[in-house]
Amino acid sequence: MQTWSSPRRNPRTRTGTRTRNRTRATVRVTDTLLAAAALLVSACSPGNSTTPSGDTAQAALVALPRATPSALSPYYTQKLHWRSCGVPGFQCATMKAPLDYAMPGSGDVRLAVARKKATGKAKPLGSLLVNPGGPGGSAIDYLQSYAGVGYPAGVRARYDMVAMDPRGVARSEPVECLGRRQMDTYTQTDSTPDDQKETNALVGAYEKFAESCGEHSARLLRHVSTVEAARDMDILRAVLGDSRLNYVGASYGTFLGATYAGLFPGRVGRLVLDGAMDPSLDARRLNLDQTAGFETAFQAFAKDCVRQPDCPLGGKGTTPAQVGEHLQAFFRKLDAHPVPAGGAEHRKLGESLATTGVIAAMYDQGTWEQLRDALTSAMKKNDGAGLLALSDSYFERDSDGHYSNLMMANAAVNCLDLPPAFAGPEQVEKALPEFEKASPVFGKGLAWASLNCAYWPVKATGEPHRIEAKGAAPIVVVGTTRDPATPYPWARSLARQLSSGRLLTYVGDGHTAYGRGSTCIDSAIDTYLLHGTPPAEGKRCS
Repeated sequence: MQTWSSPRRNPRTRTGTRTRNRTRATVRVTDTLLAAAALLVSACSPGNSTTPSGDTAQAALVALPRATPSALSPYYTQKLHWRSCGVPGFQCATMKAPLDYAMPGSGDVRLAVARKKATGKAKPLGSLLVNPGGPGGSAIDYLQSYAGVGYPAGVRARYDMVAMDPRGVARSEPVECLGRRQMDTYTQTDSTPDDQKETNALVGAYEKFAESCGEHSARLLRHVSTVEAARDMDILRAVLGDSRLNYVGASYGTFLGATYAGLFPGRVGRLVLDGAMDPSLDARRLNLDQTAGFETAFQAFAKDCVRQPDCPLGGKGTTPAQVGEHLQAFFRKLDAHPVPAGGAEHRKLGESLATTGVIAAMYDQGTWEQLRDALTSAMKKNDGAGLLALSDSYFERDSDGHYSNLMMANAAVNCLDLPPAFAGPEQVEKALPEFEKASPVFGKGLAWASLNCAYWPVKATGEPHRIEAKGAAPIVVVGTTRDPATPYPWARSLARQLSSGRLLTYVGDGHTAYGRGSTCIDSAIDTYLLHGTPPAEGKRCS
């Protein structure tokens, strides 16, 4: 499961449909932030403090010329026509960008933009663009549900809060693939095959998903890369009237922001990259690192669970390893005998959906109680509704059975940004011991989930690379020490790569750090956004 984040979703959402308290939403990536995507969707997250050598790393991302090419002038000089969004206090507009930056005259892509004007009377600081991650998370949903109303009042007073759904996502010409019932079948596919028949079924699911995306989104599929999305951000910066880009990106949004800095270092304003990823890793390594990250989060959950009176995986004295063994035994039971999950559709909870539900809860420790309740119901009452709800929230499946385009966009971006982690099932089989060592609980499923890009209809246009952004203003990189989706070493690595990177560390659990309850983190970032003063070198918060 290549998971930038979250895929999936807001890195600020909380149970049910998104993870976080009302002023946040359950992330992953949304995506998230998001991935985060589930076991069948590859959502990348680059990683770790070491840089690959040889063919896996290329030179630092090359900055584009400062002058705007004449062919792009119509895009940079366009006027946005703002209208009511239907959400009080917010305005929306549509921005045009070239479908293909190498051939600007070959067609446009229409990108959805939203904003909430600065609320204060003091001199405005310009626009603050936000992105929740994914890839595939809707930045506009994130703005309207959290950032535009839940960011610190001082920040909202001085900045116009702005979001743009990246190309291929949500309101911006979304990538389309499988239909609703086909998606249900896809998400239920056994992602831990036990024999050749199950392996063939999993490969067939990946092939069908990829073929469907190629059939329904042929025009867009070659042009949803992170580099293209970053170039779209520069057009937005210009049409908003800002000389520099101010930006807060979470999870995959950190890769998007770092890519912008590498392309346009002289146009960097105040950039916060929270839940950072390392762009120098190949897909196999980033998936392996993320697998270890989820294991770290699970160990923290396990230690907490056995201290609670209602832990269904063991009581006081049970070790985290034993908790993992009990969970694995439960997954094996579901693999053979799915349990009812209630509802009018009479859905059942099998191993894949249950695993996704557990992974969903690893993004935010505030969801651990919900996970204990869901596991208790499934293990002791034969009721899978709680775990299914967590899984549905991860996939962004609503109560009517409709999915957002999160998973489709997630795969489209990731499979374009990096060559596949594995070329076929044989390579996955060889890698299983390493993945299962990284995570006895999740390793097998995450290894097989890393196979999906092998069948993608479009060849990857990106590759692992360092981003230095020489000449950029100070960039704040935030890492959480027990982050499951974007492991802490990735933040250290990105901060070292960026010529002006400044690492801010949160010692704790969960995915991302800003707005999660640490006064120390929030104060440091608010000071940077409002006054331009980055945190002291090596600053740590807990």
